[in-house]
Amino acid sequence: MKKTFIFLLLCCIQFVNSQELALVKKNSKIGYITKDGSFKIEPQYKSARSFSEGLAAVENGGKWGFIDTKGSWIIPASFDDAKDFNSGIAIVKTGKEWVYIDKKGEIQKAPASEKLFDFSNGVAFIRQNNKVGLINNKMAVVLEPKYDQIKPFENGFARVELNKNWGIINTDGKEVVEPAYAEIGNYFKNTTWARKDKTFGLVSSGKFIPVDGAEKIWDFETQDLTYAKKNGKIGYIDLKGNWAILPIYDKGKAFSKNLAPVLVGKKWGFINPKGEFVIEPTYSDAEVFSTNGLAPVKESNWGFINESGKLVIPTQYGITTNAIIAMFVQQDKGFIDGVARVKNEGKWGFLKPDGTVLSNQWFENAELFSKSAERPQPASAPAEAPKQETKTTKTAAKSTTKPAAKKKK
Repeated sequence: MKKTFIFLLLCCIQFVNSQELALVKKNSKIGYITKDGSFKIEPQYKSARSFSEGLAAVENGGKWGFIDTKGSWIIPASFDDAKDFNSGIAIVKTGKEWVYIDKKGEIQKAPASEKLFDFSNGVAFIRQNNKVGLINNKMAVVLEPKYDQIKPFENGFARVELNKNWGIINTDGKEVVEPAYAEIGNYFKNTTWARKDKTFGLVSSGKFIPVDGAEKIWDFETQDLTYAKKNGKIGYIDLKGNWAILPIYDKGKAFSKNLAPVLVGKKWGFINPKGEFVIEPTYSDAEVFSTNGLAPVKESNWGFINESGKLVIPTQYGITTNAIIAMFVQQDKGFIDGVARVKNEGKWGFLKPDGTVLSNQWFENAELFSKSAERPQPASAPAEAPKQETKTTKTAAKSTTKPAAKKKK
């Protein structure tokens, strides 16, 4: 009986530690709700950010600090501004200076850099003499500044520019694709798309493979097909550079759940990897399927269909999108981790897959659910979002709102 109790207790602790929280605004105050729709932390803050690695930056009396998922102050509100934790490190502002702190709130002495950059995938950029390198969360230099640009890491890899040529490095700073291309894509299954002179193709095992007639290639996402343009039309290529689906569509989006949205004329439908319509072109817009098998589709407003094309949630909502995050993270729209953030009559809420509204509540604002548990951040972990850069010079003490980099297309 005692062992059973201990087992149940451990299960309970594991559930609590893996709990997800979402920032919401109600009656002009910010609080945090759980996946069952109840408030874990009641609305009480004027300004706050979403949880990241178990802590959330919160403003109190004009100063910023960090709370845990119980609402207890872990790092007192003593900073003039604060950003999210990533890889165990956050950037905070004291006076006119931006510095790194750890989860104890202790300032970390970083190598000299013209700007401070948020951590992601266990590393952060440093810039010296207009060249960019990498440091780890122990504040040790991983890569001496040598590149003209480094883009945000995705799944442990980043695009780099050197002398107007592009390549790819890993978080150890080692080149997996040499900087030899005019443009380059993300790194997916040891393959990337690239442009050499005026020719688009794929790079695999260090070899450039031209794709017949390609005028543009988009990043591979979750499946071994990506969309590309030829003669002004969209088709799909495989990892070997072959046209798996002929370019006959006006527009296209990524495959997910073996279905991809394509535009024919003014209507969107969904095709399978054979190029066959599974869902006929019916909608004025459409997004990729989420892992739960639902996809956003638009008539006058947005609703959701299942994989057979049945409309399971009526088209009566606005769906959320963040233009910057959408450049880096797939499926910013629709269901994410079991709920979809939607807008209705000026209020925000969360839909469940059965079409009901989470706890039947609508808010003045609502952010996506984020993992609240503290978890190790390995160097190969996926990037959660594009990271911002922060200037450290007197003339640029303010945190910029411009991302450190955008995808090179």
